[in-house]
Amino acid sequence: MATKFDFNLTATDGAARTGVISTPRGEIRTPAFMPVGTAATVKAMMPESVRETGADILLGNTYHLMLRPGAERIDRLGGLHRFMNWPRPILTDSGGFQVMSLSGLRKLTEEGVTFKSHIDGSKHHLTPERSMEIQRLLGSDIVMCFDECPALPADRRRIEESMRLSMRWADRSREAFGDRPGHALFGIMQGGLERDLREESAEALKGIGFDGYAIGGLAVGEGQEAMFGCLDYAPGFLPEKKPRYLMGVGKPDDIVGAVKRGVDMMDCVLPSRSGRTGQVFTRRGVVNIKNARHADDPRPLDEACSCPACRNYSRAYLHHVFRAQEIISSMLLTWHNLHYFQEIMAGMRAAIAAGRFDAWEADFHATRALGDVDPP
Repeated sequence: MATKFDFNLTATDGAARTGVISTPRGEIRTPAFMPVGTAATVKAMMPESVRETGADILLGNTYHLMLRPGAERIDRLGGLHRFMNWPRPILTDSGGFQVMSLSGLRKLTEEGVTFKSHIDGSKHHLTPERSMEIQRLLGSDIVMCFDECPALPADRRRIEESMRLSMRWADRSREAFGDRPGHALFGIMQGGLERDLREESAEALKGIGFDGYAIGGLAVGEGQEAMFGCLDYAPGFLPEKKPRYLMGVGKPDDIVGAVKRGVDMMDCVLPSRSGRTGQVFTRRGVVNIKNARHADDPRPLDEACSCPACRNYSRAYLHHVFRAQEIISSMLLTWHNLHYFQEIMAGMRAAIAAGRFDAWEADFHATRALGDVDPP
């Protein structure tokens, strides 16, 4: 078991990369998809079930955990890993993105952000220093520096001011993080869709020095074409031998496109949130299990899938329990979606290692283009 945080690239194919992040709590195979455990749980899943899908690392949410049950309480109870029964690596975001979404309930200054809780209206103050303290109390393996993330579209002046504030906060985050062997601090690149601002942000972060680097401020309303346009150059501004994390992405084709452009880590609530609303991701595209066409279908969601939902249950049953609002529906559909996302990651890792990523990608898109199988 590793005693420190380390990243080893094992193969590249074009801009796509595969490797291993080593931490004291276990290895993370890259490219990696991180299921989101917002409030110390991946909704509708047991931790051991999440691990069975192939996940090496989970994401926890600083904003939500600081409000409920509180970082100090989690620390007293042994830290987030023990609290949620997940002994493997955990990455926690800084809280900046969630605070951005509270624009009507917040006040932004150079010092930090004062905001009202969406739960009970109580007032809180979040700064780079407090964000580092909360993430230390949680025991995060990978800590994100505190940043400010404007929604897109936004005018250049707003993006520029926000990016430079985030770089000043990154410097304060680095200072407050200190020296914590075995734990990593990631900087977050900002700059919207402006190439020169992305490069300026990357240079500022490299000057400060981080264990890994995130690409923030995407998947916030700009659309896939614009996001890919930014990813055509943004990862190249970051150090080659450090992990690159694209925050908040995304749909299966977003993930594949990001890896093709040099991204190593991603997270998104989509597979779990979609599972709870009856939207299922399969090799042949999206299936809406609520649709009446599935009511008499004895076949599995995906005949090539080995998850419990596909192995043990028919579309007819999954349609029934979703329509009846039974809890097992959320459990099975979430499990399937997380399993499928991890299968995508495993497929890309193998393809990159074999030097056949382009062929794998072409097959991925061709199979999805077929569309769902017709009813019997």
